[in-house]
Amino acid sequence: MSSVYDDTETRPLQLLVDELKSDDVQLRLNAIHRVSTIALALGAQRAREELVPFLADAVDDEDEVLLALAEELGKNFDEYIGGKEYAHMLLVPLETLSAVEETLVRDRATESITKVAAILSPAQVEEFYLPLLKRLTKGEWFTSRTSAASLYAPVYEAVSDVNKEEMRKAFAGLGSDDTPMVRRAAAKWLGPFTKKMSKEHVLSSALPVYRKLSSDDQDSVRLLTVQDLIVIAQQLGPEDVKEHLLTQLRQSVSDKSWRVRYMVANHFFQLAETVGEDIVREDLVGAFVQLLKDNEAEVRTAGAGQIPGFAKLVDRDLILARILPCVRDLSQDVSQHVRAALATQISGLAPLLGKEATIEHLLPLFLQLLKDEFPDVRLNIISKLEQVNAVIGIDLLSQSLLPAIVELAEDKQWRVRQAIIEYIPLLATQLGKTFFDEQLGNLCMSWLGDNVYSIREAATVNLRKLTEVFGVDWAKTTIVPKVVAMGSHPNYLYRMTTVLAITTIAPTLSIEVIRDNILPALLSLMTDPIPNIRFNVAKSLEVIAQTLGKLSEGSDVSQQRIIPAVETLKNDTDADVRYFANRALQQALRATSTGELSCI
Repeated sequence: MSSVYDDTETRPLQLLVDELKSDDVQLRLNAIHRVSTIALALGAQRAREELVPFLADAVDDEDEVLLALAEELGKNFDEYIGGKEYAHMLLVPLETLSAVEETLVRDRATESITKVAAILSPAQVEEFYLPLLKRLTKGEWFTSRTSAASLYAPVYEAVSDVNKEEMRKAFAGLGSDDTPMVRRAAAKWLGPFTKKMSKEHVLSSALPVYRKLSSDDQDSVRLLTVQDLIVIAQQLGPEDVKEHLLTQLRQSVSDKSWRVRYMVANHFFQLAETVGEDIVREDLVGAFVQLLKDNEAEVRTAGAGQIPGFAKLVDRDLILARILPCVRDLSQDVSQHVRAALATQISGLAPLLGKEATIEHLLPLFLQLLKDEFPDVRLNIISKLEQVNAVIGIDLLSQSLLPAIVELAEDKQWRVRQAIIEYIPLLATQLGKTFFDEQLGNLCMSWLGDNVYSIREAATVNLRKLTEVFGVDWAKTTIVPKVVAMGSHPNYLYRMTTVLAITTIAPTLSIEVIRDNILPALLSLMTDPIPNIRFNVAKSLEVIAQTLGKLSEGSDVSQQRIIPAVETLKNDTDADVRYFANRALQQALRATSTGELSCI
């Protein structure tokens, strides 16, 4: 009896051992994903005493398996080994994983160590976590030292002042490491570590590390210090920033590596927010102009994305005098990506400049960008016009907007036509019903006859969205008659589009419009000579039956109009028509029964 019991108790761990020794990587991977189940079967004590040591020793040679193990140990695995008081035991296998060669495995291991650190008591941190941190920091291979950089911030606030000082010194050592990968890791994690420090220690410890890293000979290190600069500036006041960081800030803007300048440009608004008004006015306006005129298109693109945000921090006169000339240059930039980035952001200047300055300075640039040869530039302008509309009014905006929309709508590239269709509901909201009917109504209907199916499909979806914007009454008088009229067109593609449009817009219409306008047109196509049209009629009737089931009086319409129609289609000569007719009949019967129940 005892031997049977012992065998039962040992079996889960032995099963794991056997599977992890298999030559099949997938089998080993599956075993790791079940490790929490195995721990549960073993019980907390045996999981601590046998499973965790085994996992620490059984380092697989497949990165995929190691990655899975690092993930599993971070998924509240402490619950399987007795709770938080034993959580420190998980640090042993995770320490091994955080020193392997594969970056993904190390990153996942340090993430799991950070999760474990969050549940450790101060005593556990001092006894188990800090020794681990020291071993990794002093590791012979750069992999362990790289992992160590991310593990300082999580426990810094939980340790004694003596240990805090040692941690700051040890991190400074990582910032001076001979290996660029370690210095890169130090630059990446200096910001989170700095956030945990007092202002005094930011000045005495974090600032020297930042200065050293920001002047590193590797641009891959320097570019990561841009975010460190932001964090340190947030921890210090404007006066301290001016005294201690201004030189580094100027150096970053003029760095010889475009990648560093790109990072500065990409975070410029965030950086400007933290340094105070005086520095923004005296130094950052010139620095921003320099970035907007950079030789590299990537830097100019990043700078263009920061224009509205940074402009909020300076007065209107500075925008007109210093930033607007750069905006004019960017609107004619040789790089289409720069122009596209500017087109996304330029409308954000309108509220800052006011109506007169927008009309005088920005409107010509809008017109220029709307005529850009690159479609994304034109589309980006159109998608952001709401802010401009609020400043200068619809009349002036529409006079310049309409020709560009028409040009896009007739573009030879069908993807451009499709993209402008997607913006029509947004434009409809901005332009209003009257203007839309006069200027764009016929254009929207013309897309229904496009040679490309994707355009016709997008056009029907567009009609549904317009119905949601302007209402059912508008659709009844503006859209429905034109859609119905296409049902008698001699070209079968137009008749097919009628069915497609009816199917798409029906759920947004009222029962009166469906009964009086939509169904007569649809039922007239039941006898169309083209089978594809007849089975699409059946599919459309199914959708309409489903819609009617949600409306009061819908069951009567289904009973009187839809069920007789699909009964006829059930006897069609085409198999597809009969199939979809049966589906439509089932839906109509459900709608009818639902309506009868609601009446009761």
